[in-house]
Amino acid sequence: MMTSIDRVRLTAAVCLLLVGARAAGAAEDVSRWDGDARSAARLIAGAQATGGGAALVRAGIEIRLKKGWHTYWRYPGDAGVPPQFDFKGSQNVKQVEVLWPAPERLPEAGGISIIGYEHDVILPLRIVPQDRGKPVVLRLKLDYAICEKLCVPVEAKAELALRSGPASQDAALTAAEGRVPKKLALGEGGTLAIRSVRREDGSVRPRVWVDVAAAAGIPVDLLAEGPTPQWALPLPTAVDGAPAGLRRFVFELDGAPPGIKYEGALLTLTAITPGDAIEVAIRLD
Repeated sequence: MMTSIDRVRLTAAVCLLLVGARAAGAAEDVSRWDGDARSAARLIAGAQATGGGAALVRAGIEIRLKKGWHTYWRYPGDAGVPPQFDFKGSQNVKQVEVLWPAPERLPEAGGISIIGYEHDVILPLRIVPQDRGKPVVLRLKLDYAICEKLCVPVEAKAELALRSGPASQDAALTAAEGRVPKKLALGEGGTLAIRSVRREDGSVRPRVWVDVAAAAGIPVDLLAEGPTPQWALPLPTAVDGAPAGLRRFVFELDGAPPGIKYEGALLTLTAITPGDAIEVAIRLD
């Protein structure tokens, strides 16, 4: 006959088994953290299609940052280096696209500003498998920089098998996907839109004037990128003089690689508010 002590022991054993099973199940859709107390990175899986294989597989790179530290966007601004991704060694992977949630402009000493993230961030991934009917194993080598008063280069490695079905981190991944700027054409958009882009010859360098439509009282920022990572355009500056309902920004055409002309260059403009972000590609006249 089972005593009360036996019942307590049995209940405890069952609880331990359930906890272990849940931990094992959770571990199947995230990789281990690779890093230290300042920062760490891991791979997470998103919910996948359950029948017939998916044209795209969802995943993410999660970067954890200690308070006071930051890391960089794809274009770092006045200083810094963007993250570098190496997916060599992955299985059944044809292509990986890294998506970038809207960053922040972060002022630093000396009057410079960088573009990046000062809180934990998930970079969504869109993976095209070689064979839709076979599982994907993603292997990542991530090189990135973290900065407080000094900057430190970091390397992280992660591996994760991406299986069909639900995933424990899908809500977090979906939220990160929702913060990726929407790709629009010039003039398109609702409460946030890039209405006009005008090039003007200046006394020293040509300048680009950009008018952004946004709701009154909402902070707006604008970022500008060149067609390749070798470009280093200045950060746009907010100026007065815009018509009602618009915010005006200006930046000089400076920072192109040697020998490259600005005429015909494809620039990417990203407009950001606290609750929205859009991305517009424009070709300079």
